Amino acid sequence: MTSLSHANLRRLLFAAVFAASCLMAAMPSWARSGGSAEALRAAYTDMQTQFANNQFGQPLVLESSEEPGRLQGDAYALMDYPIAKVEGALNTQQQWCEMLILHLNTKYCRAAQVGGAPGLTVYIGSKNPEPLERSYRVDFAWQVAAMKPEYFNIRLAADKGPLGTSDYRIAVEATSVPGNRTLLHLTYSYQYGTMGSLAMKTYLGTKGADKVGFTVLSNDNGKPVYIDGVRGVVERNTMRYYLAIDSYLKTVDTPEGQRQEKRLLSWFSATERHPRQLHEVDRDDYLQMKREEIRRQNSQ
Repeated sequence: MTSLSHANLRRLLFAAVFAASCLMAAMPSWARSGGSAEALRAAYTDMQTQFANNQFGQPLVLESSEEPGRLQGDAYALMDYPIAKVEGALNTQQQWCEMLILHLNTKYCRAAQVGGAPGLTVYIGSKNPEPLERSYRVDFAWQVAAMKPEYFNIRLAADKGPLGTSDYRIAVEATSVPGNRTLLHLTYSYQYGTMGSLAMKTYLGTKGADKVGFTVLSNDNGKPVYIDGVRGVVERNTMRYYLAIDSYLKTVDTPEGQRQEKRLLSWFSATERHPRQLHEVDRDDYLQMKREEIRRQNSQ
């Protein structure tokens, strides 16, 4: 194998971060929920112990899985909102873009037509400011798979990613549970081929070598030993996207002129509660970058 040039190595590293962290997708078969209100409520019953006892200090369950050529992450969150409020905050393409831009690596998002149907044009980039021409464009189809009074399911899907990555999809489903609360389930996965596998190995051997996820494998002298590798990547970014949804919902009732800044502050503060896994940039750098990216998003 010939040696990689500096430019090609940079592209491989970025593609790995992109593949592992920035695009979201649901696997064809749901994790626990089965894609219905009944199945999601059954998952709610099964996870009562995990909701009450976990490392997050809130009723949240985070899972990951790995199959040949595919990775998946799932987050289940018990939220103190009625189902109507959650559905009302996530049922348009524009709302999804306002939520997705909170993520560190989302550089731009606009509602668009993809294949003649509703979709999102999303640009994914590094954790630093950059022009869109240096980012990766991904066109997601956007589908309301189910919309009922007590249950909804919204999915995004993109066929292609960079350097052999493919089959990106996202799904957020939710149902009402006792106490006028909502159980929300976020699932994402992606496939990767030979180039994607090489990019992932390069990333995990360099920039991602010391990074971990949230699953505790064991204890070492009373300290948790966290999962690493590709599942660690998936878990970190499952959490980042869940926190984007959570921060977005927290600001629904905030006056419009204050909403954007409050969302950004909420997302960054939430990620900093898990510095071992999620810290990447300083607060002021994140806020300045996101303000500029949102201005760009709203002006084009």
